[in-house]
Amino acid sequence: MVQFKALVLFVLGFGVFVLGLLGVRLSGLDLEGFRATGNGFAYNFTTLNGGSVLSNGPSVESSLIVVYNRVPKTGSTSFTGLAYELCSRNKFHVLHLNVSKNSHVLSLADRYRFAQNVTRWRDKHPAFFHGHVAFLDFATLGTEMKPVFINIIREPIDRMVSYYYFLRYGDDFRPYLSRRRQGDRKSIDDCVESQGKDCDPSNMWLQVPFFCGHAAACWEPAGNTWALEQAKRNLVDKYFLVGVTEEMEDFVLMLEATLPSMFRGAWNAYKRGDKSHLRKTYNKTTPLQATLDKLQQSDVYKVEAEFYRFAYEQFQFVKKRTLVLRNGRYVDRGQQFFYEKIRPRIGKEYRVR
Repeated sequence: MVQFKALVLFVLGFGVFVLGLLGVRLSGLDLEGFRATGNGFAYNFTTLNGGSVLSNGPSVESSLIVVYNRVPKTGSTSFTGLAYELCSRNKFHVLHLNVSKNSHVLSLADRYRFAQNVTRWRDKHPAFFHGHVAFLDFATLGTEMKPVFINIIREPIDRMVSYYYFLRYGDDFRPYLSRRRQGDRKSIDDCVESQGKDCDPSNMWLQVPFFCGHAAACWEPAGNTWALEQAKRNLVDKYFLVGVTEEMEDFVLMLEATLPSMFRGAWNAYKRGDKSHLRKTYNKTTPLQATLDKLQQSDVYKVEAEFYRFAYEQFQFVKKRTLVLRNGRYVDRGQQFFYEKIRPRIGKEYRVR
């Protein structure tokens, strides 16, 4: 009996020694924040008393913040409808930023307030913020957390034509709402021919400023190349993903593949169309070729078109490396990397996927 008790104490002591040694070995690994997915799970290294412990659990990014500073008439209402449809199921909040007088530029004080609200309103995290507002660089606004920016842009003339008819006829989202130009039956072709204000090429100057931001030169003069170059830099350096209206379905697929905790099920919801095709402008007609030729001669169009082509090519570049065409539809390629040669060794070395 005495020998049995001694054996039990020896086994327990040896177990404590092994656990202690393992803790020391783990504490030497610089793996904090590591996350790799495999078979629907995430491997999260969380700090504990200065060390790191590997835990296996569902991939839920509880602090994810997505900001969609939506450009008007690019399909933004339809896309935002997806977020509202998914939020309960995927457990995140959707918040609309309503700016007074539909201004796209915030005051300096409001920029600071918005940045603090977005990052500190933890009761609403994870969160999807959306609103018609120009890009804000959170790095200049005193926040530690940085949101993920996404956006969608549209061919410039198509966007302006859609807005032109929207002002006159409205849409099927709120069909009984009186619009500013209601009763004006003039076509876009007649407007361009008579050089009307609502079809002036300067009205295309919107997507570049939206991506450029809040600097004065982003907005005036219309068509300036400084704003164009700043918009390009922001698109590449500050945005997680920018899609195009003409390929909305692929944009949705990309988000589901890359941010599944928020957009899981987005593609199926988009295909069903319950809330993803909310707005369709009434009585919109395709401009004559002569009208297109006149609009395309303007300097503003040339700058906006260059930015659209830049965004389109970037989207194709990212999509090609993220999705693969299988059975007639794009699907996620899956993780294309793994970790190996991890030192110091902890028993048998495994490849972590």
